[in-house]
Amino acid sequence: MYPSSLFQALLLSATLVPNVFAQSSTTTDPTQRAELALSALQIWYNAGSGLWNTCGWWNSANVMTMVSNLAKHDSGNAQLVNLATRIFANTIVQAPAKNPQPGVESQSATKRSNGNETYDLFNSTGKESGYYKMIGEDAEPITIFPKDWDKAEYIDVKNLPIMQPKEQVTTVAASNPNDWLDGFYDDDLWWALGWIGAYDVTKDTQYLTLAEGIFKAVTKAWPTACGNGGIWWSWQKDYMNAIANELFLSTAAHLANRVQDSDKAFYVDWAKRELDWFTNSGMINERGTINDGLTNDCKNNNRTTWSYNQGVILGGLVELNKASPDATYLPLAARIAKAAISELSDSDGVMHDACGPLCGGDASQFKGIFARNLQILHDAAPDAAYVKSIQANAGSIWDNNRDEGNMLSINWAGPFIAPANASTHSSSMDALVAAISVN
Repeated sequence: MYPSSLFQALLLSATLVPNVFAQSSTTTDPTQRAELALSALQIWYNAGSGLWNTCGWWNSANVMTMVSNLAKHDSGNAQLVNLATRIFANTIVQAPAKNPQPGVESQSATKRSNGNETYDLFNSTGKESGYYKMIGEDAEPITIFPKDWDKAEYIDVKNLPIMQPKEQVTTVAASNPNDWLDGFYDDDLWWALGWIGAYDVTKDTQYLTLAEGIFKAVTKAWPTACGNGGIWWSWQKDYMNAIANELFLSTAAHLANRVQDSDKAFYVDWAKRELDWFTNSGMINERGTINDGLTNDCKNNNRTTWSYNQGVILGGLVELNKASPDATYLPLAARIAKAAISELSDSDGVMHDACGPLCGGDASQFKGIFARNLQILHDAAPDAAYVKSIQANAGSIWDNNRDEGNMLSINWAGPFIAPANASTHSSSMDALVAAISVN
């Protein structure tokens, strides 16, 4: 299934933690568990593409965010931080060539009126590649890639010049924000958050500048056809959903806490505008959980309360509260978090999405995104309910959802479902990383 350089990849990854297989069965240390899982994850990292094989375009951005979080949690591990730094430096160079639909967002849109509001509608550009995302009959997101998109020669990370022995990678190549845009605004913002994570680990301002450029490009998706606010899901402007808007809020709030003081107000203003629109949109239901999006007549569509829709907003609210404190932000986050834990957990406290256990390539990452952001909320407003949830999920993953090679699959409650892939594994790792700070 994997190329001959797998053995080299294993040698590289195994250096993080010695005696990998001997230690994995007995260790109870959350940090060591996460690093053992990282060793397994590196099998899928393709240095030639800058992405993780077996998962999609935005999914690799999400994997990168998880790697940066682990590096931040264990910042004293120089080898881990150096590995993360090299991954960032390689991905920023290699990954743009795998953008499944570059240039499509530069369309000249048609202006249409809806009552007193004017907004942009899709207008074909001839740059469509066949990359498409849709909602399936069971409400699960489905991504369709251009033919042979996932075909890429495997190159071991050690064989690239950026990975040759040196104490630390100190510079990265500048990147054009347009290289990361693919017509779906949630994808764009996953990459923006990924580069913010890279900046947090390395303090290289080129990563932060790239994230700013991506965010500013996405502001053109504002407003939607509802309430003169919010952003569309895609360049086709045919769906207003939760995840794109939560990511817009979270990215703006993250940037507000990292840019120069002279630029902070710009991002705070966008985050507040988004939050005001979102809380008035109706997507937060009476139970306190968040449905997938809005109907064409601007009503809650009552579609699935996916775990990632309950998660991303938590991190956004925490970051906005740091940037511009408000007494309502953390209570709102707590209400959503506790409603989600109640609604999406089984009797053992283990999270499940509606598609489970056999979710597709997108939904297989959702639970980890919730765990990641729940930990962020706990850091800002500690709560025993968050600790219980994170520990229950991380413990069950390690005990019930892991094979002999420390591969982590889709069903956090177990049993292990083969084969694992980079999406299922990184999602599970998000919970393992979250457990480090609540132990």
